[in-house]
Amino acid sequence: MDLPVEYFIGLKYLLAKRKQTFISIITAISVSGVAVGVMALIVVLAVMSGFEKELKDRILGATAHVHVTSLEGSVQDPFALARRVGEMDGVAATSPYIFSQVMISSGTASTGGVLRGVDVATIGKVTRLPRDIRKGRIEDLGNQSAKGLPGVILGKELAANLGVSTGDLVEVLVPGGNVTPMGAFPGVARFRVVGLSESGMYEYDSSFAYVSLEEAGRLMGMEGRATGVEAKVDDIYQAGRIAARIKEELGYPYWAKDWMQSNRNLFSALKLEKVVMFIILVLIVMVAAFNIISTLIMVVMDKTKDIAVLMTLGATRKTIRRIFALEGLLIGVAGTFAGTISGGLLCYLLRRYEFIHLPSDVYYISTLPVALSPGILILVGVSSILICFLATLYPARQASLVEPAEAIRYE
Repeated sequence: MDLPVEYFIGLKYLLAKRKQTFISIITAISVSGVAVGVMALIVVLAVMSGFEKELKDRILGATAHVHVTSLEGSVQDPFALARRVGEMDGVAATSPYIFSQVMISSGTASTGGVLRGVDVATIGKVTRLPRDIRKGRIEDLGNQSAKGLPGVILGKELAANLGVSTGDLVEVLVPGGNVTPMGAFPGVARFRVVGLSESGMYEYDSSFAYVSLEEAGRLMGMEGRATGVEAKVDDIYQAGRIAARIKEELGYPYWAKDWMQSNRNLFSALKLEKVVMFIILVLIVMVAAFNIISTLIMVVMDKTKDIAVLMTLGATRKTIRRIFALEGLLIGVAGTFAGTISGGLLCYLLRRYEFIHLPSDVYYISTLPVALSPGILILVGVSSILICFLATLYPARQASLVEPAEAIRYE
């Protein structure tokens, strides 16, 4: 394949020898600047994507994709509703649940928390709760202890705050749990801790207490009823469409909300942060692009006589512009390629060897998460090359404005 003559001339100028060694050094610095900027951009975006993916996995592991509730406050015959929702297209599994704010106390401490009544037989099909249990089993919630007390599974941080572990007793107080002719009185029940769960999300691990659906119903006076039904869908990114269809088919008084609506603020903040970081790091590439401008201007000043000779031999101003545009583009492509390889290799090492550890009490992620996708490489590569190309326009235009007669008048 025959390459244009502009390519060979531009490459020769970049690889200048002898008296032009300084220009070659500046060229190497320009390539290195672009490479470092591209590498930083790839690594940061990959790490932020890894954080987003890790957070999404943990949230979707602790809660279901879609929640179906009633505007009347509770769902009558939740198992029938669960079967009805489970038969809809795109729904993989369903499970009824009870949700309530409670006060949990032990012999030494007390704290607010969230009581979740779960159906032991189906909860594992819609959430990761059975796999998150570090001590005990989900089946223990349905078994009475030796003293006839029902079981409860506490979040790891909640158990630590209460100073309890498996086998200890806790007392759960539900506001308005018992309704009498004298008014509503708090419902109180004693539970034996049969397990500890760790989802990796501090918000859940420090507040959630799980009991069987039947026990939660008895404690809150909701026998035969539930707060709602949670569903797992085949495609998490279609959860919004499926939730809308569930709401439409069930009609009043039912309401369906997907996981993206429930966590809209969190994921919007992550998306905004990623965009801001992309803009900031693109500025780093732009700084490197200024090196390209200075390099090309120095080459134009050094090669003014060569430009004049080329133009007297028949080269047009358009040809001269192409020579220097290709010269700058070669710097950009070389730097982008080197930065992409370096960034991809660093991301692989971070993911493979996990040599950067994070404090678990702050992040609840033991190592730096990395999720490098082809989309990130394409976005960074195209953006970098485009910026480098734009940086060549001014020097290339200045080179094409050289007047041959003026440049070689005194030669």
